[in-house]
Amino acid sequence: MKAITVKPGTSNSLRLEEYADPVADSTHLLVETIALGICGTDRDIIMGHYGWAPPGASRLVIGHESLGRVLAAPEGSGFTTGDLVVGIVRRPDPVPCPACGAGEWDMCRNGLYTERGIKAVDGYGAQRFLLEPAYAVKVAPSLGALGVLLEPASVLAKAWDHIDRIGRRTASWKPRTVLITGAGPVGLLAALMAHQRGLQTHVLDRADRPIKTELVRALGGIYHADKLPPDLQVDIVIECTASTPLILDALCRSGGNGIVCLTGVSTSGHTVPFDAGAFNRTVVLQNDVVFGSVNANRRHYEMGAEALAAADPVWLARLITRRVPLARWPEAFERHDGDIKVVLQFAPDPT
Repeated sequence: MKAITVKPGTSNSLRLEEYADPVADSTHLLVETIALGICGTDRDIIMGHYGWAPPGASRLVIGHESLGRVLAAPEGSGFTTGDLVVGIVRRPDPVPCPACGAGEWDMCRNGLYTERGIKAVDGYGAQRFLLEPAYAVKVAPSLGALGVLLEPASVLAKAWDHIDRIGRRTASWKPRTVLITGAGPVGLLAALMAHQRGLQTHVLDRADRPIKTELVRALGGIYHADKLPPDLQVDIVIECTASTPLILDALCRSGGNGIVCLTGVSTSGHTVPFDAGAFNRTVVLQNDVVFGSVNANRRHYEMGAEALAAADPVWLARLITRRVPLARWPEAFERHDGDIKVVLQFAPDPT
């Protein structure tokens, strides 16, 4: 079979190569890859900034946004041939830490977790792969090819889950407005889930692109290109760009009892002037909360699947702006104007 691999830590080492076919066994699902979503983490790995090969190996099969079809399933696993599935990315550490032991490996406290296609375990960027039933999530047949959006949706489901939990610290908290910075796939999925919660949604992006404007307006939201009204204050902020200036602006946009969730991972070395004293004063006096969120556990994948299933499939389909066949695989990792979500197609979409 063919697999897309990289040598972690080495820039531009990406290649398509032959790998041994996985063999079905009594403990794993054998899955045929249908599609692989491409994201910024993949590009960071390709550039050599991130990623770890499996122990004893020099190369890593990349890819963590999966959609596959079950070819064989162990008896009693809860899966059958033909099921559409998405593989969970993270695995708990072998110790485990208290969080991993409670099934919340996304909150691992000692850093000994592994991640498919990212950290020490081969990913889903191969024509076939093995998957433990405990880390497989069924995709509703009605969702079909759009199931490839489940991994990014799970990240936002976690963010909203934690926002909801933090909000319950006071019985009087009844949010009405949300600001989302970034109109990539993560930001737009955040906006979708805000819309599903009945919130007035503002989305800020760096450029005025018609498709993004249309997608936000279809949710009843307000699209802001490049800048926000100076007096805009909201109940919730979800920052999805990892841009330092936008992060600082986002921190100042929450009103009393506000919640700011940071979902992007910034590069280091970029400094900007920041009045930490004024920020501390505001956060304390307004009872604001600022927290970071990344990755997801099974509960959040299931929540993400519910959110996608409840969405307009025509709207969801517009998030996928390019589908690249495996025969032209390098194109999937290029940046094109107008891209939102790019998908590498390994096999025909489910009908």
